[in-house]
Order: sequence, then C-alpha cells, then structure tokens
Amino acid sequence: MGEEVKRKNPAFVCRCEEVTIEDVERALEEGITDFEELRKRLRIGMGPCQGRTCIPLLVRILARKLGVPPDELLKHYRIRIPLTPLPMKLFLGIRSETSEK
Repeated sequence: MGEEVKRKNPAFVCRCEEVTIEDVERALEEGITDFEELRKRLRIGMGPCQGRTCIPLLVRILARKLGVPPDELLKHYRIRIPLTPLPMKLFLGIRSETSEK
C-alpha cells in the first residue's frame, strides 16, 4: 500500500461511518457511479442518523460530478424509518414501578 496523505481536518460526508469526500471521490474514480451501489459500498446512511445529513451531501456531490439532476439520483432511493432505542425490559417482560400502579 502506497503512502497516503491524510488531511488534518478531513471533510466528512458521513460522520457516523467516518466517510470523507476523498472516500467518495476514490469510489467514483474506481467507476462506482450508481447512487445505491456507492451508498452501500461506503455505508453512507447506515449509521445512527440514518442518512439525515449524509444522503443530501452525497446526492449533491454525485449530481455535480455526474452532471445529472439530484432528483434523478433519488428516484429509486427509499427512506427507511430511523432506529429508536428501546429499553431491554420491554423484551424481557419486566414491568417498571410506574406501570404497576
């Protein structure tokens, strides 16, 4: 592996998965230009925020690089419901003191 210059303050596209603009550009140089394939390869939108910040950034980068309208990139993208943490006691059948009254 060759020497790679790391930026001191990398520009993140996806903070949850630590994907930088350089990662996106490298994938584009490798020939990955499909939105879904790029998103899955880099794990963009798969972190705790579920893509609220990174998907719009990725769309803008791709639209600019490929010269296509952003809506064209999103026509097959399906937004999934964000994850919400639940207490384990719900799954174990443990009642809280407030629910027993």
